[in-house]
Amino acid sequence: MIFLPIVARELRVAARRRGTYRMRLTLAFGALLTGAVIFVATVGSSAQQTGQYIFQGLSWLCLLYCLLGGRRWTADCLSEEKREGTLGLLFLTDLKGYDVVLGKLTATSLAGFYGLLAVFPMLAIPLLLGGITSGEFWRIVLVLVDTFLFSLAVGVFGSALSRDYRRAMAANFMLLLVFVAAGPACAVAIGSFTPAHRFVPELFFSCPPYSLYLSQDSAYTLQSAQFWGSVGVIHGLTWLLLLLASWIAPHSWRDQPAGVGVRRWRAFWHACSFGRAAGRQAFRRRSLDVNAFYWLAARARLKPVQVWAFLGLMAVWWLVAWLFAGSAWLDESVAITTSLMLNFALKVWVVIEAGQRLAEDQKSGALELLLSSPLRVGDILRGQMLALRRQFLWPLLVVIAVEICLMFHVHGRSTDPKVFPVWIAAMLLLVADLLALSLVAITSALTAKNQNQATLRTLWRILILPWMVGGVVVLIGHVWSWLMRDTDWSPGWKCYLNLWFWLG
Repeated sequence: MIFLPIVARELRVAARRRGTYRMRLTLAFGALLTGAVIFVATVGSSAQQTGQYIFQGLSWLCLLYCLLGGRRWTADCLSEEKREGTLGLLFLTDLKGYDVVLGKLTATSLAGFYGLLAVFPMLAIPLLLGGITSGEFWRIVLVLVDTFLFSLAVGVFGSALSRDYRRAMAANFMLLLVFVAAGPACAVAIGSFTPAHRFVPELFFSCPPYSLYLSQDSAYTLQSAQFWGSVGVIHGLTWLLLLLASWIAPHSWRDQPAGVGVRRWRAFWHACSFGRAAGRQAFRRRSLDVNAFYWLAARARLKPVQVWAFLGLMAVWWLVAWLFAGSAWLDESVAITTSLMLNFALKVWVVIEAGQRLAEDQKSGALELLLSSPLRVGDILRGQMLALRRQFLWPLLVVIAVEICLMFHVHGRSTDPKVFPVWIAAMLLLVADLLALSLVAITSALTAKNQNQATLRTLWRILILPWMVGGVVVLIGHVWSWLMRDTDWSPGWKCYLNLWFWLG
């Protein structure tokens, strides 16, 4: 048998797949459009500064793309095979664990990797403007490829550990959070709470954003050893996770009886998630009188608790930072960043929860049973919206109250006339986006191949597309002004606010 037969087969299949080329073309066009918008937005700056802005903007967007790649493509690749019962069939042949793991990784991520390669020529354009050096460009390319492979390895390893879709996604997120954020958090804690205030750069080595920062000429000149150390640690973790996944995969597909400890833990977690028998029965009686699907989608009582726990952690983070930073923490940029974090977290959370129940029911066949019952389609949709309201309504009101307080705080420290209009527009868009995201996520969950695809499709349509359309409108306005009037287009903040609000 040839070496890595599944990889060889998947490469041949991907070469004939339209999606491979469509992904590459889409990302290249998106990078070109983003660079054009940054170029227009920095009119008046020197060529070197414009090149740096374009290069840095595209680099950080590509890094975000690489970090999300594992969750997008590989987080459910092995766990899905386990649920369908096909993973064991592969190991009845002469295939080894590394054959299956590398084959699934190649099959799921090849189009995304080709898309990343298509962006690199766009990253090289600032070389013509003189804003960057060739060494900085190649270091950025190395960091992006290293991060992409690392993200895929995290996804494969989390998928090898799990059978359930939600657990696989949770394992992927937690592993990525541990590797990316745990080390820097420990370094910040050591620097803040120890008397010596010592900075430990080695704790940042597993964090890809730190590698990207060190790849810049200004940082690489002084800290080249740390750059190569960070790249080496991330690359080593990639191979370690792939080896562990290759070892776990042949042993994790069998259905084995759970031990006493596992059964106790499952019972404990079930009681925490759904409550005790008396509480479950009381909630069942109340919710069934309202809507049967509402009971099915809202019976997990931990879901609202998780949202409140997130808001509590955000409050603790904000207060601790205020105690250490003092009055500097009350700056306008901190208030804007806090609001953006709260709004973004709520929007993504709503998208995931809105489509999760229906996507799982459709995949397991339970949706057919629901549609064969006296429940109407309208009842199912109303029950899902009621479950979302139970989980997010009061947290949403708290977030809006916090943002109102931040708005008045920023207005008290600034005489800028656009404070009130911008903040009010952002809060109105938060409510409108949550409603639209809920409905579109439900629709996408019924038409997409899996929940992950449905989530990305919803985020693209509601959150990303308006920004891209706005960027195109601004770009057309600048180009038209240059060609027809030979002047720069400066419509003012009210025009940008209306464009953002009404497109949103």
